[in-house]
Amino acid sequence: MSEAAPIEAAPARARANPTRRRYRTLVVRRLVILGALALVVIGGLVADLMLGPARYSVGDVVAAILSPEAVRPAVRVVIWDIRLPVALMAVLTGASLAIAGALMQTILNNPLASPFTLGISAAAGFGASLALAFGVALVPLAPDYVVPLNAFVMAAAAALLIHALARLRGVTGETMILVGIALVFTFNALMSLLQFFSSDQALAAIVFWTMGSLTKATWTKLALTGAVLALVLPFFVRNAWALTALRLGDDKAASFGVPVGRLRLQTMLLVSLLAAVPVSFVGTIGFVGIVGPHIARLLVGEEQRYFLPASALAGAAILSVASVASKSILPGLVFPISIVTALIGLPFFFALVLGGRRHAS
Repeated sequence: MSEAAPIEAAPARARANPTRRRYRTLVVRRLVILGALALVVIGGLVADLMLGPARYSVGDVVAAILSPEAVRPAVRVVIWDIRLPVALMAVLTGASLAIAGALMQTILNNPLASPFTLGISAAAGFGASLALAFGVALVPLAPDYVVPLNAFVMAAAAALLIHALARLRGVTGETMILVGIALVFTFNALMSLLQFFSSDQALAAIVFWTMGSLTKATWTKLALTGAVLALVLPFFVRNAWALTALRLGDDKAASFGVPVGRLRLQTMLLVSLLAAVPVSFVGTIGFVGIVGPHIARLLVGEEQRYFLPASALAGAAILSVASVASKSILPGLVFPISIVTALIGLPFFFALVLGGRRHAS
């Protein structure tokens, strides 16, 4: 019997080894893809630092970052005080919106879901419009940050309202999407009403803010955006397996011991925070939360351990490239970032919709 056991176990090991090798190959492939995406982000970041009214070489940029004292004072001021906050804000905002979109698509099981489906962007726009049009401060603590504070408070209020209504009617993806769509129309109507009563100067400021802009990024805003991203990421990493199981359906996830309702609500609230903070600083930026996760899904699949970092890197790359494009379309003119992201995202959006219809037929 002692000699037969190894003989019987040998075929099982032989069958397991190819499976194990295939999985290892898949893991290596995913890690290589993540590395390639990271290189694209770094390339976009460097290009964003190089381009502008004054153009610098790669050597100038690297020298200014690694040895600020060794470069000319003008180069140091332009890189560190003007361009680096904008370039890093593009990376952090793109990563935040893409992660938020990936998680919304996961918990709602909707390929077109994004943070903006919940009305967060529209709520933030209404809050900012209150400050820009009539000087209303919802949090009268920091006069210099009244616009982003108003935007954040209204976005957070929209998220809490969705949370309360979802608890009353039952936690389902359809309920949250419908409530979000209702909030989008409500806040857009309220914003149009504010614009109707605004002065020409206030109206121009509201329109410019809703178009989205990275040009007013500061180190303080950058630190707050990065802090929120660092605070919420551990929750998503810790629940990566449960979020992956959720893609199999609520019943199967529950059979694995996943607290579906609680996980969905916690994720929705954290996603709302993750999207509200950068939106409150840079304004409305669309399509990154939809396009980034779909690119990641095509490259690495649905497993959250790889899907979330791939989404973050894809979103960061998209917004970094969009920031470069916004300064390169017309020399001396910076286009609103939401226009560029829409031009990038619309073809992908149509391909997604038409591809889904072909698969359905």
